[in-house]
Amino acid sequence: MPHLSKGRSRPGTWWRVLAVVAVAALVAAACGDDDTADEATNDTTSTEETTATDDGDAATTSTTAAAEDEAPVVGGSITVVLEAETNSWLPGTGSIANSGTVVASAFYDLLAVRAADGEVVPYLAESLTPNDDLTEWTVVLPEGVTFHDGTPLTAENQKRAFDEVLKAEGSNLLGALANVESVRVDDELTYTYVLSVTDASFPDVLTGTSGRPFSMTAYDADPEGFGDAPVGTGPFIFQSWTRDDRLVVTRNPDYWRTDDQGNQLPYLDEVVFRPIPDEDSRLQTVRAGDAQIGQTLRQSMIRQTRAAVDAGEIQSHESIGNNGGGSIINVLQAPVDDVRVRLGLAYALDQEALIEILGGTDITPAQTQYYSPDSPWFSEAVDAAFPAYDPERAAELIQEYVDDPDRSDGRAPGEPITVEFNCPPDPSLIELAQAYQAYWGQAGVDVTLNQVEQAAHIANAIGSPDTDPPFAGSYMVNCWRNGSQADPYTVLSQAYGPVATAPGNVTNYTSERLDANLVTLRESADFDTRYAANEDIMLELAEQVPVLWTGGTATAVFAVPEVRGLTTWSTPDGVLGTGVLGASFSFGQVWWAE
Repeated sequence: MPHLSKGRSRPGTWWRVLAVVAVAALVAAACGDDDTADEATNDTTSTEETTATDDGDAATTSTTAAAEDEAPVVGGSITVVLEAETNSWLPGTGSIANSGTVVASAFYDLLAVRAADGEVVPYLAESLTPNDDLTEWTVVLPEGVTFHDGTPLTAENQKRAFDEVLKAEGSNLLGALANVESVRVDDELTYTYVLSVTDASFPDVLTGTSGRPFSMTAYDADPEGFGDAPVGTGPFIFQSWTRDDRLVVTRNPDYWRTDDQGNQLPYLDEVVFRPIPDEDSRLQTVRAGDAQIGQTLRQSMIRQTRAAVDAGEIQSHESIGNNGGGSIINVLQAPVDDVRVRLGLAYALDQEALIEILGGTDITPAQTQYYSPDSPWFSEAVDAAFPAYDPERAAELIQEYVDDPDRSDGRAPGEPITVEFNCPPDPSLIELAQAYQAYWGQAGVDVTLNQVEQAAHIANAIGSPDTDPPFAGSYMVNCWRNGSQADPYTVLSQAYGPVATAPGNVTNYTSERLDANLVTLRESADFDTRYAANEDIMLELAEQVPVLWTGGTATAVFAVPEVRGLTTWSTPDGVLGTGVLGASFSFGQVWWAE
């Protein structure tokens, strides 16, 4: 059995196979023009270097980074500009997507993280150990770690957080924690996740929001306000938040970590986070020196960051992972509840042309499944099965539905069908939405375009626990980013779990075939067995198309030349982390070169 522990030998091939791909399942936001996932790359002095992590995720880094022997500088303030605001910082309530993970990493630590080679390794936790049948996973916490309010990190705090917040009715983590029956306190610093079933991939859960300890003492003092003033164990202490303007954190003088030279972390005195949804404005803010770090999940902006790198103005760290851009379809809404309509929408799209509209030609590949061609989970059979551009077939399928006297939308045979397509008001996404409208119009579909701000866009997809069924969502088709670097079971069990208990199932698609394959992914430790189950799920999704693809995704984290440490963060044991994949990054080891 694997034993994930600090200061011990790394887990062997068995564990690496299970944990070969990283972090969180479904990432909401923009349509698939220029988005991505989340994992690794290293600082380099080359202008452009392409590498690949052990989990097969290609990473391109264009940078003006410093030499490896440059000593870190303590102090300074850095401003970071992000693509979006987050609604709350309380785990279970907050919709924490790419930009949210950046902010959350400042005041929360993770119990476990993904290493650059794809393994799950302890971070804040001392160890994570399963029992023989993988139905219990025991966490040992470190001694002497305190929350920002001075209270200790204990097993009892973790149990209360699980019972009263993470698994509370309406929590958006119910899907991620669906297999966890209870948390048992073993001693002051040891507790166990007791599962209802065997789950070989459970450590993945602790690399996401479910693995971010927060102070229950602070929560008790103000349950309603905690999401606006979070208290964690992280390298920075929350100071203030003016929604849609800025969030400020300051150095935690009592942080539990030091670097490999024994220097107290973090290095920076202050970090200011500012959401700037407009892509051009975000890049120009960094180029002008009004901010020091920015992120983009848009291919078209990556072209601009490359030009700025060539001009010597900035450094930029690019990555391509498993995430793909496209659309999600709410299969509970007529007429897209009918597979003929969904297939018609899929056949109508020219993916290469959409990628070109979004500026991704020669940057990102076409997408047919949740995994990139470099991933060990990629399937050529799925790649061949996913509906390719065929406008005649699209029109045939749409007409077949239109002529059906029992069509699900209740309209009379012969009447055109109407589809509503929602997307955030980003200029590149507006152009993409108009292309969708044109392609679907050619197939005989009337398309209504709606511009929806990102927070509402996510909320509309996830839905509410008060609907029937719960979390059914209130949309028809949304532009969206799908996929992740995580283990297939972690990704797919959340993306296609039971509608009423899995808020991450934004398409509301379920089936007995899919559920049976999820059981295999959860219970088996054999790669070939798990690969076959994952491939069959992908084949089913290609047949039923609850998800449409407009292309793979690429991201970049760009910064002024004086910033260091963005891509080289590591665990307390010195294990290299996942860098900036997915435009997500951590500030505990970032510093400012004078």
